[in-house]
Amino acid sequence: MPRLLAVLLALAVAGCGGASGGARKLTPDRAGRCRTVARGTEQHRPGLPKPHTRLARGKTYVATVVTGCGSFEITLDPRRAPITGGSFEYLARRRFFDGLTFHRSSPGYVIQGGDPNGDGTGGPGYTVVEPPPPTLRYDRGVVAMARSQVEPPGASGSQFFVVTAPRTQLDPSYALLGRVTAGMDTVDRIAALPADSDELLLRPVRIRSIRIAVSG
Repeated sequence: MPRLLAVLLALAVAGCGGASGGARKLTPDRAGRCRTVARGTEQHRPGLPKPHTRLARGKTYVATVVTGCGSFEITLDPRRAPITGGSFEYLARRRFFDGLTFHRSSPGYVIQGGDPNGDGTGGPGYTVVEPPPPTLRYDRGVVAMARSQVEPPGASGSQFFVVTAPRTQLDPSYALLGRVTAGMDTVDRIAALPADSDELLLRPVRIRSIRIAVSG
């Protein structure tokens, strides 16, 4: 199975100014130091049945991602991505992400995680498809779902990426999830860790938990 989001290897970052993504800061773990793990320590998951849930318009969904480098928050987008967000919430409720890792960093571009195999080849055992808005721009702080190049636009499983570049040249074919609205400094710490020539982190960062709070 091809590695997901491999198209990033061939794309360049558009040279725009350093936007912050509008994310407030959260208190980092251990004074900003990262606790990493060895490769191959991911907690593999059995396949799950495909969900048929959607996020409800008018409600606010905030996912708190706790990692070995600190925490950050993703505000999901129920208006533009109800199916993708519904799948993500389904996985989070079942603790699917707990113990997995951020395994990949494309320097100055994205970080990627949520793979039970820890190498870009795994998923939850199902795929949902929700084409993103045609005007979507993957700029700093945007969170979207990874897919292989043989899958249709908007296909997703469990792997997601956070954009760290001010702006990218990605076309709108990766399913939108939402945007980082707190803790972008944690994302930057993960992005700064050393990776090999395939952009796999030499020591991945554990996802301790993902929990979603719903309001409205």
